[in-house]
Amino acid sequence: MSVASTLASVGPPLLQRGADLAVSTTHVVVAPLVVALVTAILTLGTRRFDRLQRALSLTGNLAYVVAVAVLVNEVLAGDPLVYQVSAWRAPFGISLVADALAAFMLALAAVTSLAILAFSVVYVDEQGQRVSYHPLYHFMLAGVTGAFLTGDVFNLFVWFEVMLMPSYVFVVFYSGRRHTAAALQYTVLNLVGSALMLVAIGGLYATTGTLNMADIARRLAAPAEYGVAPGPVLGLAAILLVVFLLKAGVVPFQFWVPPAYRAAPAPISAFLAGITKKVGIYAVVRLYFTVFAAGSVPGGLGLPGFAGDSFLAYFGPVLFVLALASMIVGGVGAVSRDNLDDVFSYSSIGQVGFIILPLAVVATVGDHSLGAAATELQILGVTAALIYALNHAVAKSLLFLVSGAVFDAVGSIKFENLGGLTNRRPVLSASFFVGALALVGIPPLSGFFGKLLVFDTAGRALGAGAPGADLALAGALVGAIFTIAYLSRAWNHGFWGERSAAVERAGRPVVLIGIVAVLALVVVAIGVGFDPVYEFADRAAHAALDGEGYVDAVGPDVVSNATENATGNETAGGAHGIADPAATGVVDAPAGASEVSAP
Repeated sequence: MSVASTLASVGPPLLQRGADLAVSTTHVVVAPLVVALVTAILTLGTRRFDRLQRALSLTGNLAYVVAVAVLVNEVLAGDPLVYQVSAWRAPFGISLVADALAAFMLALAAVTSLAILAFSVVYVDEQGQRVSYHPLYHFMLAGVTGAFLTGDVFNLFVWFEVMLMPSYVFVVFYSGRRHTAAALQYTVLNLVGSALMLVAIGGLYATTGTLNMADIARRLAAPAEYGVAPGPVLGLAAILLVVFLLKAGVVPFQFWVPPAYRAAPAPISAFLAGITKKVGIYAVVRLYFTVFAAGSVPGGLGLPGFAGDSFLAYFGPVLFVLALASMIVGGVGAVSRDNLDDVFSYSSIGQVGFIILPLAVVATVGDHSLGAAATELQILGVTAALIYALNHAVAKSLLFLVSGAVFDAVGSIKFENLGGLTNRRPVLSASFFVGALALVGIPPLSGFFGKLLVFDTAGRALGAGAPGADLALAGALVGAIFTIAYLSRAWNHGFWGERSAAVERAGRPVVLIGIVAVLALVVVAIGVGFDPVYEFADRAAHAALDGEGYVDAVGPDVVSNATENATGNETAGGAHGIADPAATGVVDAPAGASEVSAP
């Protein structure tokens, strides 16, 4: 029987839509995505009307913030929300899942993107805005949103591409020789990564019979029942990890970061560092702590340095080494630069190491006889990573916007031309100071709590006897010292001291300075009002580690192994692992659902 005839035969009972199977149509889940896409289309169609286009762009981004706020409120008020596109049930249809983890990342993107767009409207020249800036910006935001919400691996690839394609244009936005070279490197590396991702996804489908994340997690938890070989899945997961770390700019995949951030307009550098990087981090947390954490290789691989048999036990040491390398490479690179953009670019490499480090520390604790303490430590580690990601998103976006405002006012971002800026433009300098202190981790700013939680995670792991915890503490301390060193150097050489001739002639971009000042106040507000932020991140960490809860929320239909074996080669598993129910007459249903007889 062909796949088409199989689908037709199971049409309404197995793939019923609508109220018959109580498919979720919670439209609030898809609202942020729809707002971003509609705004992109509207700004594309109004490119001949400058003021209307900008008004629509800002209104659309504000509507996006409202949509995300409504979604966050709904998620925190109850259980995860699931939207089944066209009401086709998982794993056969496309699922959009909004749990606390996705909501946290969407909130991060919403707050930061609004400030970046407001800055862009004033900073980017009229011709650039008219031709492509606003549609590309909202398509990029739509890609980020889709990546945070998608519930299957293939559509994660799709949304990655939607996010990346506009970024290719933005890196070459100014069309100079330097910009073209940076864009070529950035595009080639990401295309190679995308090709690897697609190959790994195809391999996952071949080995697990599904691409739905919840269904993958369920099948990995019972590999014998579903005929899944854990070894190949582990290898494919490793390929995906390389891709996600490339997107996040983690060492040794960081080479694209400095040239791309230097070439792009300042607000786009803020978007790439503050938001786009976090999509790679999110993918690591979602797939490796929610989905692949259910998998294990009985007996282990027998490789030195890799203890235990869970998937996380293999990825933990890899993440650990790369996190430490990122902090060192980023710190050494930043402390030797002579302009703001280069310092912030290398700083982003080092700071992403701080985000990865607590994830690496807790990735292996489940295999070291820590009992209930392992779960608590894992929650703390994921919470630390999320809090640090939030701080980096807001503070680093602030610093790149400060760099743009400095360039607009002074005409240069080299330290030698910025002396005396503190006296000439005190509000702008104060905004830089706030962002720098947030990255250093000075209380009561948000960075203090993020860094404290990173050290707390490593310290508790050390007390529990987890391997490598002492090196994690030492690495975090070295990374913190580097952060103090390069930001202090930027302040002393670039803002302090005798007033330069360029600063003497500096203009006064009032609106740009006002925007960065407001974002600086947001950084302060996150730290001062940290309790609800921590509670939100804690909920997100629980959601990330609750694989069973994620599977139950998505509720993918079950195709029994007996059914698959009975149909054999006739359907070869069908589309997304669909077996021919006509061969057996019965398809397993989720708990609470009645058996469905084949027609």
